[in-house]
Amino acid sequence: MSERRIFLKENKALFCVCPFFLAMIAVITILYDVNIEYGFYIAGFYLVFWFFAMGMQYKAFKERRAKEAERNNLPDSGDQLKWQKYQEEEDFFVLWTHQIKTPISALNVLLQAKDISAIACRQELIKIEGYVEMALGYTRYENMGNDMILRNCDLEAIVKSVVKKYSTIFIYKHLVIKLEQLNYQVLTDEKWLSFVLEQVLSNALKYTMRGEISISGEECGDGLRIVVSDTGIGIKEEDMPRIFEKGFTGYNGRMDKKASGLGLYLCREICRKLGHSIAVESKVNEGTKVIILMQYEKVNQADLTKM
Repeated sequence: MSERRIFLKENKALFCVCPFFLAMIAVITILYDVNIEYGFYIAGFYLVFWFFAMGMQYKAFKERRAKEAERNNLPDSGDQLKWQKYQEEEDFFVLWTHQIKTPISALNVLLQAKDISAIACRQELIKIEGYVEMALGYTRYENMGNDMILRNCDLEAIVKSVVKKYSTIFIYKHLVIKLEQLNYQVLTDEKWLSFVLEQVLSNALKYTMRGEISISGEECGDGLRIVVSDTGIGIKEEDMPRIFEKGFTGYNGRMDKKASGLGLYLCREICRKLGHSIAVESKVNEGTKVIILMQYEKVNQADLTKM
């Protein structure tokens, strides 16, 4: 039997779920007189997720078949490291699949309500988009040197673009956003810096129930500091030394039950490759401050060739 037939046989359920879910969206849209635009949004996001999941499933299938062929004959430690990496990726995407199911299910419930809340639906769509972007960032960051364009960027424009993306959540949670002293030109990659800021801001919004979130820039002896501070629940002192470890969720993550433990890890690795650094200061019940230090002198052509 060919590999493709084996793959199709092993994943019949995934292939059947797609038309069923699309049909369910269509039925809900018609029966509850939902704005057809919302139906297209949900269907579009689901198809993106489905194709991405199928691609990752096929990639995992190919790697598993290859590993099965040589399982009993690993010639060196290099193959063991590859196997370990594959296992880590598999663990991540298993967790990621469970995470993204939560906003999809919530959105499904919201669409079945008589009075559909556009703001609540938009929040769930933002969560879905955030999970998709995290997965893409996770698969790309190791080779991000091939997808990096360093140039002078308008810091204020980057920050405002990121804040605008989460404006619905700010409104829904009645949180104040303050932007101060951001009129700087910074040497960075706009896309990857935006990714870092999105992860930081997403965490701040997740753990801030009241008060405000501020983003400011300030010059210092080492360069420019971007400071994102909130008035959230803070991080326990015993968790602080490990917050940048891969997979570490800490007390807040365990209470949240949906944390992946990858957000800050990706931020640190991406900042390192951009020539920046990231640090966190926090006190329980007072808030958290994330500091991104842009050290221009560390970004040079020699560094880029090593990425």
